[in-house]
Amino acid sequence: MLSGHPIMDVRAPLEFDKGAFLSSTNLPLMQDSERQKVGTCYKKKGQEAAIELGHTLVKGKVKQQRVDAWLDYFEKNPNAYLYCFRGGLRSQLTQEWLKEAGLEVPYIEGGYKAMRQYLIEVIDEAPQQQPVLILSGITGSGKTDFLIKRSESVDLEGIAHHRGSSFGRYHEPQPTQINFENRLAVELLRHQQRNERCLVLEDESFLIGRSAIPKTFYSAMQTAQVLVLEESNENRHSRLLDEYVHKMHSGYIERLGEEAGFIAFSEYLSLSITGIKKRLGGQLHDEFQSIITNALKIQQQRNTTEAHLEWISMLLTRYYDPMYQYQLDKKQARVLFKGSHQAMHEWLDDYSAPT
Repeated sequence: MLSGHPIMDVRAPLEFDKGAFLSSTNLPLMQDSERQKVGTCYKKKGQEAAIELGHTLVKGKVKQQRVDAWLDYFEKNPNAYLYCFRGGLRSQLTQEWLKEAGLEVPYIEGGYKAMRQYLIEVIDEAPQQQPVLILSGITGSGKTDFLIKRSESVDLEGIAHHRGSSFGRYHEPQPTQINFENRLAVELLRHQQRNERCLVLEDESFLIGRSAIPKTFYSAMQTAQVLVLEESNENRHSRLLDEYVHKMHSGYIERLGEEAGFIAFSEYLSLSITGIKKRLGGQLHDEFQSIITNALKIQQQRNTTEAHLEWISMLLTRYYDPMYQYQLDKKQARVLFKGSHQAMHEWLDDYSAPT
């Protein structure tokens, strides 16, 4: 998994979509409807009848098409393995059909279930492997920008594909919960291979968008020592203007075209502020919506985004900053260091240096 070794996943597409591994390719033995029929038969009549039904559903041209697809895959990936859910009948049957076609391929004993269990254990045990440090910092301080430059870090928001705030979603969807956990485990294994002195994580809520941090791992984060990244208000405003406005606007335009893209971008801003309406209160929410609408009009008329700084500045002072200060006050006893980007890099360099 760490090396990206290719593996052929013969589970049904529905199983694959719920959770898989980055280096896997789904070439199913049975499609979803076929698997459902076989599963129902197994429950009612037992294994022998289910196997017989499976051979009836996947035979002739259908069988040959699937075998041909497997052969093509292994021709392109000669060192690949195959697996199903438990490393049972589906793996064995696929292996048998490939052998009949002149190709011997190993399958993974225990299948997806065994590998998945291993990855869950990796996540649970990771905080015990080395000290965990939590990088905190007021919204817009550039925590992610800082973390991606550090080999000691694992980027939770990058894995979740979400910036962790109401405005944090990207154009592409987040991974499923299972895939989020699988990718987290793989990144933790890679981190362990680097033999880092510590594990640095961004200060996150339990949910990053819709991705939930595994409970044992999250509990360890709540007791870890904290580093506080400090940044000027000017840089914070500029960074959030770039993330919330420039990047999101250009992304929508690239995907949908000028007119539809601008409409989608406008909806993204409106829905994002509505997402925190209960916390803002109705009156303040409506004020934000009015300022955002005006900024969008100015952007369209004058091709400038500077008007967006008004609601961004207000969002920080009226919402994010008070919330951040409240949370930081509860962590004061765990704060190990505070400083600018440069000072934090220097401190971590010293902390991580071999003793």
